[in-house]
Amino acid sequence: MASVWLTQDAFDRLAAELETLSTTGRAEIVKRIELARAEGDLKENGGYHAAKDEQGKIEARIRELTEMLKNAHVGAEPVDASRVASGTIVTVRIHGDEERFLLGSREIAGDSDLDVYSENSPMGQAILGKEPGDTGEFVAPSGAVIAVEVLEIEPFLG
Repeated sequence: MASVWLTQDAFDRLAAELETLSTTGRAEIVKRIELARAEGDLKENGGYHAAKDEQGKIEARIRELTEMLKNAHVGAEPVDASRVASGTIVTVRIHGDEERFLLGSREIAGDSDLDVYSENSPMGQAILGKEPGDTGEFVAPSGAVIAVEVLEIEPFLG
């Protein structure tokens, strides 16, 4: 996993989620699996299969959080908002429409209602390092080449 920028608040929130999943989350799902297993025939036991699926999701999230926190750059928002960087809120023009979003990880957005684009996404790559007035382009999944103009950049204050 590539490194990700996180505010201290986001790092703390994710570390708490990891702790909860690693302890009580795991213990609760093990209990659910044991209870479902006690019901008998596992082939047609919907509760058992649902609990096993949930266990897989919990374990995947634990792995994701562990890797993310291990590779996180933690600190205040970028001071220099003159160029598009991870942790900045960017307003762009695409096809004549303005769109405002946070560039970075969904994890840093927390409870914000901002859309989030990864800096590794085609859009993120097209605008990373650009200044207001600069343009870039990226290839959409449909194969269309889409032009994007950076209009405004501001730091994300969490």
